[in-house]
Amino acid sequence: MSEFDYDLFVIGGGSGGVRAARVAAGETGAKVALAEEDRYGGTCVIRGCVPKKLMVFASEYRHAAKEARAYGWDMADGDFHWDRFKGKLEAELDRLEGVYRKLLAGSGVETFDARAKLKDAHTVELSTGETKTAKHILIATGGRPVRPDLPNADLGMVSDDIFHLKALPKRVLIIGGGYIACEFACILNGLGVEVTQYYRGAQILRGFDDEARGLIAESMKQSGVDLHLGTDIVEMHSDGGDSDLASPVGDAQYGAAAQSAGHEAGKPIHVKATNGETRVFDAVFFATGRKPNSDNMGLESLGIEVGRKGEIKVDEYSQTKVPSVYAIGDVTDRVNLTPVAIREGMAFVETVFKGNPTAVDHDLIPSAVFTQPEFGTVGLSEEQARAQEEIEVYCTSFRPMQTAFAEGEGRVLMKLIVSKANRTILGCHIVAPGAGELIQMVGIAVKMGATKEDFDRTVAVHPTMSEELVTMRNPVRTA
Repeated sequence: MSEFDYDLFVIGGGSGGVRAARVAAGETGAKVALAEEDRYGGTCVIRGCVPKKLMVFASEYRHAAKEARAYGWDMADGDFHWDRFKGKLEAELDRLEGVYRKLLAGSGVETFDARAKLKDAHTVELSTGETKTAKHILIATGGRPVRPDLPNADLGMVSDDIFHLKALPKRVLIIGGGYIACEFACILNGLGVEVTQYYRGAQILRGFDDEARGLIAESMKQSGVDLHLGTDIVEMHSDGGDSDLASPVGDAQYGAAAQSAGHEAGKPIHVKATNGETRVFDAVFFATGRKPNSDNMGLESLGIEVGRKGEIKVDEYSQTKVPSVYAIGDVTDRVNLTPVAIREGMAFVETVFKGNPTAVDHDLIPSAVFTQPEFGTVGLSEEQARAQEEIEVYCTSFRPMQTAFAEGEGRVLMKLIVSKANRTILGCHIVAPGAGELIQMVGIAVKMGATKEDFDRTVAVHPTMSEELVTMRNPVRTA
């Protein structure tokens, strides 16, 4: 009989934690338990990727009737009804949470609907008062959005709150220029909200390819987003009294979104900006960063190293300084993407339970930003690549056939960054409808080390936007 209650105790029921728990239990016969204080599925399923993508789909129908008329259809414009959509959205999230619970139960994982923290290297203490021991402990608690250090910041929303709105605001201010800020600017604009966006930097989507983010910024402005660069918020206040918004959820410990009863339009919010303007909005949405959920977990007292932002420090096998404790996903602040957390969970199981030490591969990860148009990217930006070596840049931008026929203004971008030394594709950047789908396929080729000549040898699929990736013969510049 084991000296521990479990072979593995997982803290956190998001995508990475659930995958690690059920694979360890189902494929290796390990005795596994998992604790989650909020909803199963974590940020991605409950308050991130999935509901956001459904909102993206909803927002894209705004101009469908206009485009259909250009193609000969007698179709009238309509109105968006948030309450109808919200009901279906909540039902879908409930269904998905049920799927996660069934997957765990079907794999033999014992679950605890409770908050967990570490008592020692092999003991977990639950908020129910119970303590459980385990040979290995895996922390997969994810991250949370944070508010800026600003008076009355509680008047604003964070990304966790957006899905709980009782009604859409008429005028919203979005603070931030990262992918979350830009995605929701496009979503809310598409749903008919007057969107203003402030970003203190010189251009949105910092860290991505300059040419791509420039096109996205122009497209956002063209579609109606009132984007102000080099602009930040100085102060904000309502017209007196308490805010009608629910209590802040973004700065609480992980899973705190469950305590939100939902937001509704409250008193107008007066915002003063660094450009000197004071404007009034129905809602303010902070998309100014996220923080790992590592607070009050007993980590430091055990000697587990935690970084400046709260990220748990781990080695290439996701192991902390305490040999029995591992961490994966956003709480480690390595590459904060759901598929990466899942891969890290699988590598953990291979290493610890299958005797096959597997380092996590964080190189050449394709990703997508669901702005309108979408942005798909893999590998190095032009700026990163030319700082590393001599390169050739192949690039084209054009109005795609579907848009041009309907006399629309939207443009797409196809871009390849090529090493002069060995001709490998160092980066690919696509700004276009469906770019997320396209970059998944390109990502396979880039991961395999494809060269520009491999792309050139591939016959084009015509007529498509993506055929440009294999028909660009001459570089537009070298660096």
